Amino acid sequence: MQGLRWLQMTEEEIGEFLGRGGTGVISFTPEPGDPPVSIPVSYGFNEEEQLFYYQLSFPRGSGKGELIDKPVSFVVFDQIDGMWQSVIATGTLDDLEDMPYESATIQGMWAIQIPRVDIFERPREEVTFRFYSLDPDKLTGRKEVPSRP
Repeated sequence: MQGLRWLQMTEEEIGEFLGRGGTGVISFTPEPGDPPVSIPVSYGFNEEEQLFYYQLSFPRGSGKGELIDKPVSFVVFDQIDGMWQSVIATGTLDDLEDMPYESATIQGMWAIQIPRVDIFERPREEVTFRFYSLDPDKLTGRKEVPSRP
């Protein structure tokens, strides 16, 4: 790690890095003193609105339903040209279930692309899914830069 340097990413760099969607890790904050509950998820990102979208599954017995109202952090990480980049968003999720179709949030969801990943032990039709958005309280990005000689 000697000589490792990083810079804050600009808003434009964050948008380019996140694209319209991909995968990351969402971490829920349970009760104080408990470790975070971290889950890999697919996401969509609307750069214009700075909103993340998720289609979260709720398999029976997962306990995710008890955490959904808790504060979250969401991390996307990747290496590009051998240099790491990461973005962290924090805030709380908004349930989109009862939002009107005409709302800007729902309309913004149609402009993104949430990758579909089938990782379930039972058919997708047997798993409950709900859509959520994250309007981050804080959105930051860092990128590695070449070390000075």
